[in-house]
Amino acid sequence: MPSVVIYTNRNRSGERRLGITVSKKIGKAVIRNRAKRRLRELYRMNCENMKDGIDIILVARGRTAFTPFNKLKNDFMLAADKLNIFKDNENTAY
Repeated sequence: MPSVVIYTNRNRSGERRLGITVSKKIGKAVIRNRAKRRLRELYRMNCENMKDGIDIILVARGRTAFTPFNKLKNDFMLAADKLNIFKDNENTAY
């Protein structure tokens, strides 16, 4: 089971936009904020390699806050590769 889900959509602004959603089912505020921080960091590490003009929505799952970061990064990269959101498929953050 993936620890993060990614949805994408083209936008007309020509810029890349990020949305992060973390449900209350994941836990109390401290846990939800940790999950959001981890997802923001994944995006920050890879945003330079991503195409412009897309909206990216990251959805945290129950294990997002506690999964080892390397596993979380691998889940993110696999999902992003499937969606083809990297420029020329150059993903150097593996």
